[in-house]
Amino acid sequence: MQNTIREVTPLINDNAAVLGLLMAVLGLVFYTSNHKNNYLVKFYSVIPPLLLCYFIPGLLNSAGIIDGENSPLTSIGSRFFLPACLILFTLNLNLREMWNLRKGVGLMFFTGMLGIIIGGPLAVWLTSFVAPGVVGGAGPDEVWRGLGTLAGSWIGGSANQAALREILQPSPELFSATITVDVFVAYFWMAFLLYGASKQVEFNRFFKADTAELEALTSRMDHQQKTSVRIPETKDLIFMLSLALGGTGLASLLANRVTSYMTLHFPELEKFSLTNSFFWLILFSTLIGIVLSFTPARKLENAGASKMATVLLYMLIVTIGMQTDITAILQNPGLFIVGIIWISIHALLLLVVGKLIKVPFFYYAIGSMANVGGVASATVTSAAFHPSLVSVGVILSVFSYAIGTYAGWLTAILMQLVSS
Repeated sequence: MQNTIREVTPLINDNAAVLGLLMAVLGLVFYTSNHKNNYLVKFYSVIPPLLLCYFIPGLLNSAGIIDGENSPLTSIGSRFFLPACLILFTLNLNLREMWNLRKGVGLMFFTGMLGIIIGGPLAVWLTSFVAPGVVGGAGPDEVWRGLGTLAGSWIGGSANQAALREILQPSPELFSATITVDVFVAYFWMAFLLYGASKQVEFNRFFKADTAELEALTSRMDHQQKTSVRIPETKDLIFMLSLALGGTGLASLLANRVTSYMTLHFPELEKFSLTNSFFWLILFSTLIGIVLSFTPARKLENAGASKMATVLLYMLIVTIGMQTDITAILQNPGLFIVGIIWISIHALLLLVVGKLIKVPFFYYAIGSMANVGGVASATVTSAAFHPSLVSVGVILSVFSYAIGTYAGWLTAILMQLVSS
C-alpha cells in the first residue's frame, strides 16, 4: 500500500505549501488541546497531543496528499531543528543542582535510566522465547533498530528518538510502529503516576518515606522560580536562535570532519554507527549545549530558552510524522508486548530501590518520567505534586536530553546482541 501511494504524484508538492500545512496542523493540535470544551478535554485525556502531531501528517502522507518520503523538509528537520533544540535544552543543564539531588531523586533518576537500558534487552530476550518473529526482521526491518529509537525516547525524549532514527536507520514502517508503542505505553504509565500523585500520602506510607527533604526541596525550588523568571525581549530570542543555529553550524562542520576521518581510518566501526555523520552531529551539538551551560548564556533559560527549544522540537515532530505509515503497527502488534515488558522492568527496578531507600513517591514518579516522558511529561507530573517542583523535573529531563542519545544507542547495541 505504501509503495503504491509513493508512485502517485502527491496532491500538494510545493514545499512552502507543505510546510504551511504542517504548521497549520501543529497550530490546530495546540489550539484544540488547550481548549476548555468538554468534548475536547475528554478526547485529549485519552489521545495525547503528541500522537496527533505524528498521526495527522502521517495520515496526509498515507492518503497521497503530501509526499513525506521525498520531501526536503524531513532533512531540514533532522539536520537543523533537532540539533538546535538539543542545544537550547541542554543550555539549562545545572550540574550543581543535579549533584545536590544525587542521594534521593537523583538516585531514582539513574535507577530509572538503568531500568530502560537493561529492560529493553531483557524484553527482547524474553519475547524471543515465545514469539521470535516479533523481535526478528532483516536489514532496516530489524526490530532492534526501531526499539533503539524507543530507547532514545525513554531516556531523553522525542529529539533523542529522532537522532537515533537517523543513526540506526529503521524502516519507515518499523519506526511508525515504534512511535505508536512509545506513545500509548508511555502515556498509560504516565496516567498511573498522575493517579499516584493524588494518592501520594498512601504511597509515601507504603515506601515508609521521610518527606522532610522533599519539603525543603519544594521551598528551595519555589524561591528560585519566583526570583529568576522574566518576560523575554527581542534580543533574548535573537540570542537563543543565534546560539542554537550557530552551534548547529559548528557541530555540522566538526561532524563532517570527524566522519571523514573515521570512515577513512576506522571503517570497521560502522557497525557501532561511528562512521555516521549524524551521530557526531548530535554529539557535538549536545557538547556545545553543555559548554554553554557553564557560561552566562544559561541565563537565557529565565527568558524561555526551553520553550523555544520545544517549538523547534514540535516542528521537527511534524516533519518526522509526514514520513510515517499510520497502519504500520498492524504489521507487528506484538511490539506492544515488548513495550509493556520493558516498562514493567523499569517500574519494578524503581520500586525495589525506592522501597530500600524509603523515598517519597514524588522521587519515584519523577525519576521515571524525567526519563520516559522527557521535559513535557516530567513538567506535568511534577506540577501534579506541587507547582514549585516543576524545576526539578526540568533539571532531570534536561540531563536526560544530554545523555539520552548515547544511552539509547547503548541500549540498541545490547538489543542487537541479544536478538542476533
